[in-house]
Amino acid sequence: MTIFEPVPSRRHVSGQLMYFLVWLVITVIGACLHASPTGHGTHEELGLPACPSVLLFNRPCPGCGLTTSWTALIHGNFGFAFQAHPLGPFLYLFFTATALLAFRGWLTKRRLLVDTPQFNRAVMIGAIVFLCFGLVRMAVTPNYRTVQDIAALR
Repeated sequence: MTIFEPVPSRRHVSGQLMYFLVWLVITVIGACLHASPTGHGTHEELGLPACPSVLLFNRPCPGCGLTTSWTALIHGNFGFAFQAHPLGPFLYLFFTATALLAFRGWLTKRRLLVDTPQFNRAVMIGAIVFLCFGLVRMAVTPNYRTVQDIAALR
């Protein structure tokens, strides 16, 4: 299976370099954060607000716990990474693999083929699994607020 095609210059694959740099920045930020022991809310260390789904409905949104999961994974705490968000480690590993392949393609002046039916199908299946998991978790997980979330409501 071919995953790269040659291009005349690196300018044609500059988007791949940008994708890699976004991954690198997110990874460095994750290395600087401390995974919240509550399993969610790590993003608040960056000055971001608490999740509206948690504040308004006392239930997790599909993405609740992803920053905590990625931060725990980057710090080598694999068990807690899966506990914070069971799909988080898989998403981060997919992000990492595609970022490294994109960087390799940029270095070798080859475009990473992400517009193939197989890749699109895999991304679509992943998105459906992520959303279904998130909706089920939202439906069956009451009382998700932490003391910090309650304080943010005041």
